[in-house]
Amino acid sequence: MPSSHPLFARKPLVVGALHLPDLGIARGTSMAALEDYMLVNARVFAESGVPALMLQDQTREPGPAAPVTLTVMAALGRLLRREFPAMELGIIVQAHDAVAPLAVAHAAGASFVRLKIFVAGSMTAEGPRTALAPEARLYRHAIHAEDVAILADVFDRTSVPMVDMPPERAAQWAASLGADGLVLTGDSFADSLERIRKARDAGVRKPILLGGSVTEQNVAAALGVADGVIVSTSLMREKAGADDVLRWDIERAQRFMAAAR
Repeated sequence: MPSSHPLFARKPLVVGALHLPDLGIARGTSMAALEDYMLVNARVFAESGVPALMLQDQTREPGPAAPVTLTVMAALGRLLRREFPAMELGIIVQAHDAVAPLAVAHAAGASFVRLKIFVAGSMTAEGPRTALAPEARLYRHAIHAEDVAILADVFDRTSVPMVDMPPERAAQWAASLGADGLVLTGDSFADSLERIRKARDAGVRKPILLGGSVTEQNVAAALGVADGVIVSTSLMREKAGADDVLRWDIERAQRFMAAAR
């Protein structure tokens, strides 16, 4: 059954991804500096008309997210929600953790989370990771946060599946295990479109977002097949210096949204 969550009513559904610094190697970065970085770059997305923004933690951790990661993310998310109330807010954490993003979203007032390994199992750069679906579903119910939508990746291209299964079957599993929307990303833009078509042919009716390689030039084609797109890299400034706070380009973002419409 298609999701009725308000996130999916946004048209065109474009989700921007705002990547934070890796806190594991930047613990000395002050909260004031993180706040400035986040707000300066979030304004690019907001003023370009991007309807949803995902705050993305980049901290590589061997186990679940550390308490300091949760508290920093929750504080930043709450500030982002207050400063840009018109945008839908999403949370993603780098750690393999079903609880952390939902807890942060609940505290920050976010409306969705993204979970990278939702069903089956995959080998990642950090090692093997297995399905987060059962724990995520139970925890969301336990904290009465059913209004927080779960976007579930299906065999994300940054990992290698540990099971011999077509992506469309995994998409069926993700839909049946409580995902409100799916994120499909192939090895190329064309592969992503093909995966989405096969998932539809297999009977998946949940909203599907294309999760990578979306640009101003191909976003119209993407939205002709997918229900939404996630974008970040193609909107970044080409000549931003290592110490520049502003990382995303408002003119690129405006052109992207014009093409999406």
